[in-house]
Amino acid sequence: MSHTAQSPPTALTELHAVVAVAAHRSFRRAAEELGVSPSALSHSVASLEQRLGVKLFHRTTRSVSPSEAGDRLVERVRPALHQIADALEQVNDFRATPTGTLRINTSQGAARRIFVPLVLPFLERYPDMRVDLVTEGRLVDIVASGFDAGIRQADTVPRDMVSVPCSPPVRFVVVGSPDYFARNPRPRSPADLAAHPCIQRRMPSGSSLHWEFEKDAKAVAVDVRGALTLDTDDLMVAAALRGVGLAWVNQWTVESLVNEGRLVRVLDAWSPPLPGLCLYFPPHRHVSAGLRAFVALIRESNLADRDGRASTSVEPAPRKRRSKSRR
Repeated sequence: MSHTAQSPPTALTELHAVVAVAAHRSFRRAAEELGVSPSALSHSVASLEQRLGVKLFHRTTRSVSPSEAGDRLVERVRPALHQIADALEQVNDFRATPTGTLRINTSQGAARRIFVPLVLPFLERYPDMRVDLVTEGRLVDIVASGFDAGIRQADTVPRDMVSVPCSPPVRFVVVGSPDYFARNPRPRSPADLAAHPCIQRRMPSGSSLHWEFEKDAKAVAVDVRGALTLDTDDLMVAAALRGVGLAWVNQWTVESLVNEGRLVRVLDAWSPPLPGLCLYFPPHRHVSAGLRAFVALIRESNLADRDGRASTSVEPAPRKRRSKSRR
């Protein structure tokens, strides 16, 4: 084993590099996670491969994938790295105030809603903490991807996770501009949407999401049609303001525009409140001092108990409910 002996800091750095590259299948994205340059990360992996005499990754100009040896190494090393991180974090528990980095995965819309009421006050209260807030549309395995916690719409949170409500209920509404409704009749039921150009919502998978409604315990999913497909609420609202068509967005996103008369809300009776946001994390791992402090701040803020009109701006997700189209 003498040919692989090296100083512990170097060994840990290279092992973290290997695990990150395997998780992201990309040197660039792994480098971003670790806060180093792609060239430095590539050098760390290459140095380890040279000392071991084994290729850990198959590299092409377009892709990176672990070799069989790389897969085996990551499988054994990842739990050990988690244990080391947990051990160091438990020592951090003895500090008067938490320190370190809190890595949270969430969606873009959820990040916009929690950033001012939760993230900024957290950093003000705990100046030794850092927050790495990563936004992406798809739901990821937060453990495998190295996150401390995730924030998502409650009904999409994995059931084996500890969850902490951090927003009031979500309510998605259909809106259009006054100019649009001056030229077109207002829909009275979801079926009427077939006669209207609608701004379609594209999901991370690439598919268009059905607009979902419910009234008197009757759930309806509508496959809307329109010339424009977008993936962010901001762009959908901008298009609706220009009279392009109808948009299905979070109420919080358009509340001020509706109050100002710049947008008109329709089909309200078919738009019930849905579960809000939850912070979630695995139950079987040590909860860091930073994460415990963030959870305490969430509960202190009572954000989830406030009036539903302050609902969070999150991207809708297919719901776990009675609609046959959602099973």
